Amino acid sequence: MGALWTGRIPFLLLVHALHSLLAANAEEAPASQPEKPFKSACRNVGVPSEFSALPSFLGFSPEVLQKCTHVVHVVDSTHLTLPYEVPMAHHAVASKMDLDNLDMQCEELIESKWKELVPLLNKCKTIRLDDCGLSRSSCADISSALTTNQALTELKLNNNELGDSGVELLCKGLMSPSCNLQKLWLRNCNLTKACCAGVCDTLRAKPSLIGLYLGDNKLGTSGVKTLCQGLQDPNCKLQYLNLDYCEFSAAAAEALSSALRTQSSLKELSLSNNKLKDAAVKRVCQALLDAGCKLESLQLENCGITAASCGALSTVLTTKPSLKELCIGENKIGDAGLAVLCEGVLNPNCRIEKLWLWECAVSSTGCKDLSDVISTKETLKEMSLLGNDFKDEGMEILCQGLKDPKSKLESLWLRECGLTAACCKSIASIFSTKSSLKDLQVGCNMLEDAGAAQLCEGLMNPNCHLQSLWLGNAELTAACCDKLAALIVTNQHLEELDLSNNSLESEGVRKLCEAVRNPNCQLKLLILYDIFWNSEVDDELKALEESKPGFKVVS
Repeated sequence: MGALWTGRIPFLLLVHALHSLLAANAEEAPASQPEKPFKSACRNVGVPSEFSALPSFLGFSPEVLQKCTHVVHVVDSTHLTLPYEVPMAHHAVASKMDLDNLDMQCEELIESKWKELVPLLNKCKTIRLDDCGLSRSSCADISSALTTNQALTELKLNNNELGDSGVELLCKGLMSPSCNLQKLWLRNCNLTKACCAGVCDTLRAKPSLIGLYLGDNKLGTSGVKTLCQGLQDPNCKLQYLNLDYCEFSAAAAEALSSALRTQSSLKELSLSNNKLKDAAVKRVCQALLDAGCKLESLQLENCGITAASCGALSTVLTTKPSLKELCIGENKIGDAGLAVLCEGVLNPNCRIEKLWLWECAVSSTGCKDLSDVISTKETLKEMSLLGNDFKDEGMEILCQGLKDPKSKLESLWLRECGLTAACCKSIASIFSTKSSLKDLQVGCNMLEDAGAAQLCEGLMNPNCHLQSLWLGNAELTAACCDKLAALIVTNQHLEELDLSNNSLESEGVRKLCEAVRNPNCQLKLLILYDIFWNSEVDDELKALEESKPGFKVVS
């Protein structure tokens, strides 16, 4: 996963993309397979769980759920910076006017449109053609552009049926001496192990290529082993490698380990959602200890890790100060594994900045170790604990660490942690002294109006510099909107507020509108997904957006 987003623009574009997909497939047959990959992908991006549950609620088929998942992955893997007002499907016209950046994602490119587009391929520095219905036949033109366009540095072709033969054509262009491409995205392009030899040769031949994103392709164990041969070549200078959902097993661990020992340029490695399990993870960790390995980010989410791997991960944290991000969400390490992991985090040599531990089966018992980490590790900026059912008892313990002056945590995700109004006074007390927290997500917990009111009291403290607050699906009603309105007016640092899937109704939304109109309000983004209001309030919201530049409502 990438760095923390302060603008939530990827979330907005995700809403646009999935809204179209949901509407187009509302008549699909009921789903017959679990929707866990989609929810997992949404969770990584920071999408509220009430939104991620929509495809299942509407009874989508497994195929459509897979499409939804791929849309989320695209948003997750690309840090988009489009204007708020440009919808996804219509961004092509704007992009054509910018010869440095061609962006036509989610638009079916029929033959006539493609012919118009081809000349632009030879002029742009970055090209994004995600989900455009491209196939092998398009790859010849793209390959030609790679050969002739020396300015092209980034190429994104996610969610297109390129196939192995299409990628072979791309590799021919990549091998050209005049090609200077630096980053290549081929997520969900229907690739198999058959294309890996060509990609391997490209890695050997192109030191300019520093980023390769191959997630959601069935490369398998043999395909990953072939890629690793290219990674070990002295001419390869790859820095970013994503192999999420590539269907390889523990048998690839030895090849990956050899690549890690050899490839000193590699900075970010994602192996999430592959069946590695403990023995393979331990082997990878052993390779990370090599003096030549300078890895900064390691993602091992949903890899079948248990407490048995935590000793090896802890040793890596202790030994490798270069490691800044560790993401091991959706692995059942439990309190025992967490305790071992935290020993490594607390070591003075550890310089971790981002620690994702979502759905790791952590209870209130493990919160003591987490509290120690929060209060002691001053390098730690971002932590995700969502989906751990530690309840109010655990939250009380975490608050002790958060109130410590040495804590420098800026982002804390606590959705779906079994919290109630009983812990909200303690959360509010965090802001009685100057707190470093800028992003707090406590939605999908039964906080109710009383809890929200207590939170608002704390967030109105002058010491509070919170910029983003997520309270979606928290059992709120219009009764708490007076407090929320006061918060919006009083806290001039608050820029983003998510109240999705709460029963605020017209009365509550109107109170929020009045607060946003106040000149002291600095709010830029108000997320009100799945909230119903009357036409009069709808007119108020539209007028508010028009009268207040920079303010947007997502609904």
